[in-house]
Amino acid sequence: MKHAYIFPGQGSQFPGMGKEHYENSAFAKKLFEQANEMLGFRISDVMFNGTEEDLKQTNVTQPAVFLHSIIAYRSIESASPDMVAGHSLGEFSALVANGTLSFDDALSLVSIRAKAMQKACEMNPSAMAAVLALADDKVEAICAEVQKETGEIVVPANYNCPGQLVISGSLKGIEIACERMKAAGAKRALVLPVGGAFHSPLMEPAKEELAAAIEATKFHTPTCAVYQNVVAKAVMDKEEIKQNLVDQLTGAVRWTQSVQSMIADGASTFTEAGPGKVLQGLVLKIDKNMQTGGVS
Repeated sequence: MKHAYIFPGQGSQFPGMGKEHYENSAFAKKLFEQANEMLGFRISDVMFNGTEEDLKQTNVTQPAVFLHSIIAYRSIESASPDMVAGHSLGEFSALVANGTLSFDDALSLVSIRAKAMQKACEMNPSAMAAVLALADDKVEAICAEVQKETGEIVVPANYNCPGQLVISGSLKGIEIACERMKAAGAKRALVLPVGGAFHSPLMEPAKEELAAAIEATKFHTPTCAVYQNVVAKAVMDKEEIKQNLVDQLTGAVRWTQSVQSMIADGASTFTEAGPGKVLQGLVLKIDKNMQTGGVS
């Protein structure tokens, strides 16, 4: 019976996040101050005192969720993962947990990734939408039809759990696709409050910058496999890990498939480290027989 550790992505942030850790742990305080110095602004102040709006800025959200996740993970004294995975941004936290990246290097990459994605969003106003209670193949078919007929970009972006798929694309593409999803029987097709079309071809401009930063960073041999979003299977090879991190910017987060692969490889317990409980809920929707827990 294997123990999987999982790490949340963008969307798990909340005002006041991490404050309790800062006040109660000398180690957490040290890591916060280290991050403040590295990022060139006091991210701790935004996390503890900022509004939801302040925390929604991609260049704040991503380092904030990463930082909180690593502090939460390191507060688990008995943590000894057999396998790790992270949802989108959470993949960087997972790579710290399995020793592939140092905290400093991962934070630096997260910051570069966030700024590059923010820039890509500003170049092309775009959106994401959650589609509920419609089969994956139906969602995929509608996205393909809209692209073919209109030339607008719209693709499946996050396979979160059965019956919950997030699509990503141009504003017009998302608008047309949402209407068609509802007409096809989706319970909801709801535009999400995110900065842009993550995990779609519209993130292509951010790829070059992230690829160069990854190439310049030291990756270590992992202590256990990471189940990466774009391939949804166990990866141990450093070069493959690097490539998958770059491909993830424009590729889909195959979370459902990743969790299914972990279960097939023996996972029976999933511990979420980081803000919120979203991933615990998704794991149980994928397989209700799993044991889940979390440290936030």
